[in-house]
Amino acid sequence: QAVGFAIVQEVRSGALTFNLGVTLARVAASFTIAMALGAVIGLAMGRVPVFDRLADPWLVMLLNLPALVIIVLAYVWVGLTETAAIAAVALNKLPIATVTVREGARALDRTLDEMATVFRMGRWVRLRHVILPQLAPYLAAAARSGLSLVWKIVLIVELLGRPNGVGFEIGVAFQLFDVTRILAYALAFVAVMLA
Repeated sequence: QAVGFAIVQEVRSGALTFNLGVTLARVAASFTIAMALGAVIGLAMGRVPVFDRLADPWLVMLLNLPALVIIVLAYVWVGLTETAAIAAVALNKLPIATVTVREGARALDRTLDEMATVFRMGRWVRLRHVILPQLAPYLAAAARSGLSLVWKIVLIVELLGRPNGVGFEIGVAFQLFDVTRILAYALAFVAVMLA
């Protein structure tokens, strides 16, 4: 009951709507960047063995580097900026998307590739009609796992170095030992993400 009342108060003041909007914008930007780069790099790694050998050590390193380290380094190197926040989140998501798409690219049907060559399909036609339909399940898996990771990391990024957003508000409530407000923001954010 107290949490519900706190949510209503935050909505009436406009703070909840504003902070949810800011956080969701960061989630959308980070997710889009990570998925786009992850799809391109993963496809290249799955199709070009030399690039796979060169990029694989970096991929393994990024997969094993804790999110907190990436966030802190981004803030130290770039500053406490929006660019650093979005880049840190995208960099945390990038290796997972890359690995998933790389496995999809490795599983592509070679006979369909040969058919595209025989029919002299252009690069874009081949990508749209041969490669992307086969990669669709892998892209969906990367998107689903990525979204579940991105929205959690965005809260940490906001907690550590942004002046607004759900993570920032949770951090302020933590400093005041305001459990009701922590739960209000957490439940509101989870409800939006589930929707």
